[in-house]
Amino acid sequence: MAVTESAVAPVGSGSEGARAGHEDERAPARREYEGARSAHEGILRRQAARESAARTYARALPIVPVRARGLTIEGADGRRYLDCLSGAGTLALGHNHPVVLEAIRKVLDSGAPLHVLDLATPVKDAFTTELFRTLPPGLADHARVQFCGPAGTDAVEAAFKLVRAATGRTGMLAFTGAYHGMTAGALEASGGAGDVRVARLPYPQDYRCPFGIGGERGAELAARWTESVLDDAKSGVPSPAGMILEPVQGEGGVIPAPDGWLRRMREITAARSIPLIADEVQTGVGRTGRFWAVEHSGVVPDVMVLSKAIGGSLPLAVVVYRDDLDVWQPGAHAGTFRGNQLAMAAGTATLAYVRQNGLAERAATLGARMLAHLRLLTEEFACVGDVRGRGLMIGIEMVNPEAPLPTSATGATGPHPPAPSIATAVQRECLRRGLIVELGGRHAGVVRLLPPLTLTDEQADAVLDRLTDAIASVAAAAARGPGAVRHEATVNPGRAPGG
Repeated sequence: MAVTESAVAPVGSGSEGARAGHEDERAPARREYEGARSAHEGILRRQAARESAARTYARALPIVPVRARGLTIEGADGRRYLDCLSGAGTLALGHNHPVVLEAIRKVLDSGAPLHVLDLATPVKDAFTTELFRTLPPGLADHARVQFCGPAGTDAVEAAFKLVRAATGRTGMLAFTGAYHGMTAGALEASGGAGDVRVARLPYPQDYRCPFGIGGERGAELAARWTESVLDDAKSGVPSPAGMILEPVQGEGGVIPAPDGWLRRMREITAARSIPLIADEVQTGVGRTGRFWAVEHSGVVPDVMVLSKAIGGSLPLAVVVYRDDLDVWQPGAHAGTFRGNQLAMAAGTATLAYVRQNGLAERAATLGARMLAHLRLLTEEFACVGDVRGRGLMIGIEMVNPEAPLPTSATGATGPHPPAPSIATAVQRECLRRGLIVELGGRHAGVVRLLPPLTLTDEQADAVLDRLTDAIASVAAAAARGPGAVRHEATVNPGRAPGG
């Protein structure tokens, strides 16, 4: 059992002798706690001194995980946290799920090779069979799979190379707010890229519609803009090699693509022989309430980019695509660690468990309940601007209610501007309450939840309670002024309950 501060606090009543006796009894526990806290702080100090300035999560989440199971992480200092980051969506079954551990142990105990490049093995055959069993109808029967380097961004690069080879064209279409990885080509297709050689198209959304309209009309205008860019000989955009999109933009702020708009993108690309690439790195394996997020709209893409959860918590990435695109010559794409046997075994176990236990359907039901609860917060707290998501991929956009509403030329008003300082304060207050959440969105103003698909009703209630309490605390500070919010975002950032 973890030792908490409350468990070692001095007793404030009783006789002096009794107090002394209690102190003597508590001394070992206090020394254990202080030793754990010292080890925790020492590890964080050495990380700050040794690791790159590019580190991200470690700055916002100053914890040192040493044990984990399901939703729960225990830090080196003995504190426990509910993890709604889940390795940025990698841990579909949470930490150290028994079926994943058993699959890994089975390979280790069998004496099977762990590194085989792209050679065929029983472990790979089982993974590919299970993966194809889950693919959208219409793709699985005519698909090929390319194992890539171990990260999602490697699969994105492979997908770009594939469609360029298949079409003989070079340009790519991508969308505002997109995130496809950190390698050069993937960054070019991402919304935050600086040196862009990719045509950027509007991604529809209701809350901050690029056309100031939202709804079906806003999505229709986005689709018409795409058609115009492709069909206008003077648009400056030559016929591209492919279009890449996320069925739900994750890092972009948890923005689900309207199903009708996705179907229009499929029609537009199919009519012009442009391969459609669906980036399901974060949305796949049941996360959004369907096994693959494109299934909400009934769209069958030409290419799917997969990573994160498909490796069952271990590094694995693949590209799945229509067989008529398979024009590569041997060696045209490779990767030293594309034969990760442990990841394939863990991935097979994860894919099968999600499929057999209806966890996608469970994510749809539980996610809808959580979204309904969180949407009530927009009525209670002025700093909660929008709540959105799909399944267990949820975002809460924090806004500055004191800022004036933007007004368009037609006199229509838009939403309040995003408030990254408030979102940061909410994340810190969540951590103090033992809840780990992520931030995202255009200005890092969206609090994101990516809990494991094994989340129970009781755990969901605990997450909602802690998050609501954190937002209430920050909202109260916001009412006192910006300085109070900044104080909430910086005071005692590492504190959290131990239970």
